[in-house]
Amino acid sequence: MKTITPCLWFDNQAEEAVNFYTSIFKNSKIGSISRYSEAGFEIHKMPSGTVMTVAFELNGHAFTALNGGPVFKFNEAISFQVNCETQDEVDYYWDKLSSGGDKLAQQCGWLKDKYGVSWQIIPSILNQWMSSPDPAKSGRLMKAMLKMTKIDIKTLWQAYEQA
Repeated sequence: MKTITPCLWFDNQAEEAVNFYTSIFKNSKIGSISRYSEAGFEIHKMPSGTVMTVAFELNGHAFTALNGGPVFKFNEAISFQVNCETQDEVDYYWDKLSSGGDKLAQQCGWLKDKYGVSWQIIPSILNQWMSSPDPAKSGRLMKAMLKMTKIDIKTLWQAYEQA
């Protein structure tokens, strides 16, 4: 096996979504675009020439976007984690990905973008803090994080280090 590529099923916004995502993430690009033909119309019901799939990369990770129609919808069971080194990065990705989406319906750094895709915008250090051998530290961290929608690294650090 060479690689595993996530495929995101959109109703009919695959190309629009890919343009949105590649405009946000550095080291990203759009690859090939395939289009529906008349073959199989009785099944896919897409007009000939409509975008079927878009191959793309975000930060060097391969994805496929599919215009599959309104059969399936995104939910929080699958999300993409964006690990950020600084508060500026957290703010950047939060603001860009939540633009037009549902950023207030989530907590702990989760948001839904305008296409319904779930993202977790979190500090890279979070897993290390959460797995602290000191349960009081990780407990204070969790308590502080549960009050947040967008993550505030300084507030988490203060809760974590509080004596």
